Amino acid sequence: MISKPQIEVCLSPALLHKLDLTGKIVVIIDIFRATSTIVTALDNGAKAVVPTASVAECIHLGKTTPNSVTAGERNGMIASGLKYGNSPLTYSKSFIEGKTLLLTTTNGTRLLKMIENSAGILIGAFMNLSALSSYIQAQGKDLVLACAAWKDKVNLEDALFAGAVIHQLLPHFELYDDSSRMVHDAYQFSLQQGSVFEYLKKCTHYHRLAGYGLEEDLKYATQLNTHPVVPYYNGKEILLIGN
Repeated sequence: MISKPQIEVCLSPALLHKLDLTGKIVVIIDIFRATSTIVTALDNGAKAVVPTASVAECIHLGKTTPNSVTAGERNGMIASGLKYGNSPLTYSKSFIEGKTLLLTTTNGTRLLKMIENSAGILIGAFMNLSALSSYIQAQGKDLVLACAAWKDKVNLEDALFAGAVIHQLLPHFELYDDSSRMVHDAYQFSLQQGSVFEYLKKCTHYHRLAGYGLEEDLKYATQLNTHPVVPYYNGKEILLIGN
């Protein structure tokens, strides 16, 4: 009997040290909003997205990177010293095409920098769910779905997306841990409740960002398969597979 590749889910960066990532594909998930912004910008023609760990690093790189945009957020708001934030709606084709996006965020870019010894790092969002899942299935490698969470606290939107990926990959993969079973059950339950967007209105991060007037961002970030691309991180910048 041929064994199937396995899926693990890391619900928080605080738990990442418990996992062995060696030889496994890792998907970074930060639905509200870093990975949604990255997928949008790259599909709309950004040359690359460069994740930075700090605002200071982002500003410094902006001074030496031609045709670049310095952007990012802290606690949901545009970070002090940066002109643009973490809204996927900002990065239309007319604005971002041909430019390098230098991006720093509270949760997503931090998690990205934590991944070591993996077989590859991909970027996941509801907007590229099917393209991402198809690519992962074709690789046939063990998978870790890594949720950015919110300041190390588990959040619903990232967990729900992890469940959506699992839903796409079964029965070609096996579930390794209880976290993967939990998020898959949650995703299946959400399908019975109406749209993903309506279901996620109960989550704390939705209320936090909606309080800043960002409801349109959140609605945009829960659209399915509007950007059928697969971004990957090469250790320096995020690019599209196939480009």
